[in-house]
Amino acid sequence: MNDLQQMIDEARRDGIGKLVVGAVVHSGGRVLILRRAGDDEFLPGIEELPSGGLEDQEDPLTGLARELAEEIGWTGPVTVDPGFVAAFDYTTGSGRTARQLTFAVPAPDQPVRLSAEHTAHRWIHPADVGTTDVTPETAQTIHAWAQHSTPQA
Repeated sequence: MNDLQQMIDEARRDGIGKLVVGAVVHSGGRVLILRRAGDDEFLPGIEELPSGGLEDQEDPLTGLARELAEEIGWTGPVTVDPGFVAAFDYTTGSGRTARQLTFAVPAPDQPVRLSAEHTAHRWIHPADVGTTDVTPETAQTIHAWAQHSTPQA
């Protein structure tokens, strides 16, 4: 059994009601964040990583590719950096407990085309996460990616 399947099985054992996949999309040491539409029912106007819920029986990497296509218009296969998956739990707008599995994804040579769910995007350096409107869990994920991606001496 692979680590990803173990994470999914653990979420089920923990009673998690919804699995979500997200991406630390990165390029040149910067990370892509999106601003939610101000009229969104859940966390309006907040900045976040591209992410979304898995469909029934959907493989996490298939769901990740689907979400990146839906939220930022990217097409084609998605490559994930090996060795990095961050997870955090949160309560959805409907009161369910969700677990987000976030992967590191190198940015392909494609423009960002936002869906109606988001009104803006920007690229930030992890050191500047304090100037954003991301949740503490998202900030921790970005910092974890930065630590993981920095070569160790």
